Amino acid sequence: MNTVDFSWPSPDPKDELGLVGLDYNLSPERLISAYRRGIFPWPDSGLFSPIPWICPPRRAILEFSELHVSRNLRRSLRNLASKQFTIDRAFGAVIRACATAPRPGQSGTWITPAMIAAYTELHRRDHAHSVELWDGESLIAGLYGITAGGIFTGESMFHRVNDGSKVCVLHLISHLAERGATWIDIQQLTPHFKLLGAREIKREDFLQRLQAEQRAAHALF
Repeated sequence: MNTVDFSWPSPDPKDELGLVGLDYNLSPERLISAYRRGIFPWPDSGLFSPIPWICPPRRAILEFSELHVSRNLRRSLRNLASKQFTIDRAFGAVIRACATAPRPGQSGTWITPAMIAAYTELHRRDHAHSVELWDGESLIAGLYGITAGGIFTGESMFHRVNDGSKVCVLHLISHLAERGATWIDIQQLTPHFKLLGAREIKREDFLQRLQAEQRAAHALF
């Protein structure tokens, strides 16, 4: 598929959010173009609200060499060792579970029906991927993200067992490291990822690293 290169303005350095656009276009081509430039959509839960496209002044990343696995997380790994991990087996189920996952302090979700449809199409085109954790036939944790920019950009995750989403992150890191990746983009720094060793870098540094990964062209999945 030929990638359409949309015109994106540079972020206003004075804008704390890093807003670069506001519209209703969630086409696969626009999403791919955005991620290749370090931009991602950040809609609210309103069905008819325009979509903010942002490139934050500070970007959260997780370097694999800086990964911190706590004693409690190691215990969870042992407890879940008998469960099954898969990749891209149930993308639709994962993104829908992420959309309905409770989020303290938030009244809604940015994973709207339009977002689910758009990212499911990206998955069909091999630009969106999921990691699943199963207990038999029951999906108990998972995450999904995008590789349209040359790196894995984490979007959301959910869990129905203690530390389930974190062990999915560890499985993802193992998978990506085997294919030459050394870090992932997690967009916004959350308490969960901070405990894993994630940190923020300047937007300029992130964009330089993003371009370097695109030149390296690792086959991540």
